[in-house]
Amino acid sequence: MNSQHPGQLLLIGVPGPELDSATAAALRRIQPGGFILFGRNIRTPAQLRQLIDNLRDLSAVEPVITIDQEGGRVSRLRLLGSEPPNAVQLRDHGDPDAIRRHGETTGSLLRLFGFNLDLCPVLDISFDDEADNSLRGRCYGRSPDEVIEKAGVFDEALRASGILSCGKHFPGYTHAGLDPHHELPVIPRTRAEMEQCELAVFRHFAGRIDSMMIGHASYPDLDPSGLPASLSPAVIRTLLGEDLGFGGLVMTDDLDMGAILNGFGVEEMIRRAITAGNHMAMICHRIEVVEQALAVLDKMPASDLDAALQAVAKFKTRLAPADPFSEDEFRVRDARVWDLRVEVLGLEKAKERSPEDGKRSPVELY
Repeated sequence: MNSQHPGQLLLIGVPGPELDSATAAALRRIQPGGFILFGRNIRTPAQLRQLIDNLRDLSAVEPVITIDQEGGRVSRLRLLGSEPPNAVQLRDHGDPDAIRRHGETTGSLLRLFGFNLDLCPVLDISFDDEADNSLRGRCYGRSPDEVIEKAGVFDEALRASGILSCGKHFPGYTHAGLDPHHELPVIPRTRAEMEQCELAVFRHFAGRIDSMMIGHASYPDLDPSGLPASLSPAVIRTLLGEDLGFGGLVMTDDLDMGAILNGFGVEEMIRRAITAGNHMAMICHRIEVVEQALAVLDKMPASDLDAALQAVAKFKTRLAPADPFSEDEFRVRDARVWDLRVEVLGLEKAKERSPEDGKRSPVELY
């Protein structure tokens, strides 16, 4: 098996904190291009590093190993230690150096466990900090300039640590009235309105960020067909690739979200995802359908897969190796997260945790 294996176009979840023999055998057959880990995969620092080492050992080609480690409630590693401040808390604290240190400490912690990609920063603009659309607390700014400035500081620091970054959720869905984890939002923003706001941010980052996640929402003015952006050639190939000139890795958001599940079967969603211009299709929870997804890719013409396979292989030339692991080093690096949290929030507030603390919900935010 090599970098031309169709499994390289799949970014998949893993069932639990350990690999049983059946799961390990399936992963050897599928040879996914990458793995995304969640709370269900995390129990102790040593266990997490061992799981990642095992995933790497099963892979004939060095895998992308990623996680959502943003800050606040979307911080998978808070299950092991300190919860970093979220984007809004860092934004309101008003110190760019704190954001820089957040990027550095995040990258340092991820390198210790063997991750090589972090699925952030969120590049969405917060038009309403209290909107119930899954983005509460996750946006670095209330205007294009504020997002560009503050998310840019985080992104540069994260990448300088050796961890690759991912901008999300293209082309922007803070105007969504629904949560795409459950339903497909329709966002009636005009192209002109988006050029002034959402697209101004993504255009700025197009030559700076390593990868881009395509969100699950329909934008009638960008694609009148009604397709979700994540399955839309007009959004991915034309807008992101040709107009914005983005040349990094392109991935779908989780295809296990209700926004996609409610309208598409496995074969159609995989075929549409790749032909629309995505390089990796993300399947986080329905592990049992990953082999079906591989069967779909196996049946597709090579000409439909070549560009995506080349993009994944190119991206992988930049993956950093893991740092040496020890429990003592984890405590040192986690202490830096705590110190930053206290600095940003104050000691009493820092002792409080986000409402989802301690829960491993079947629906985790991305």
